[in-house]
Amino acid sequence: MSWNILEVVGIIVDVISYTGSGSTRISSVQKKDKKKDKYFTEKVSARFILAAAVLFFIVFYKPLPVGDQTTALIVSSLIGVSLSALLFFLLNLMELYYFKSIFKLLLFSCSVIAFFIALVMCVYYKSGIFI
Repeated sequence: MSWNILEVVGIIVDVISYTGSGSTRISSVQKKDKKKDKYFTEKVSARFILAAAVLFFIVFYKPLPVGDQTTALIVSSLIGVSLSALLFFLLNLMELYYFKSIFKLLLFSCSVIAFFIALVMCVYYKSGIFI
């Protein structure tokens, strides 16, 4: 019978996790992590909204250049939405895109979408490459 080193390590970890002495330390560490992360989603969403507001202010401070503004706004909005969808997909693959309530999901998603739209508009109008 051959023993694999990973099986032995797995058995040792299982034995340690079932004993009572190690579980109290682990649970206290988990409680501290929960306290730190209580408003994490709201803080990140607020930062995205603040950054989006600053970028929108930069874009719309002066009148937009003459041209087909409606098409430019629609295209930059679609590019921003597609970039945010790509971010959501990557977060989902890394198993980081889960929320305890629908409010947190909507707040985070809308703030990220607004940020990416503002970022694309800022790059589009302020770089001068596309105009």
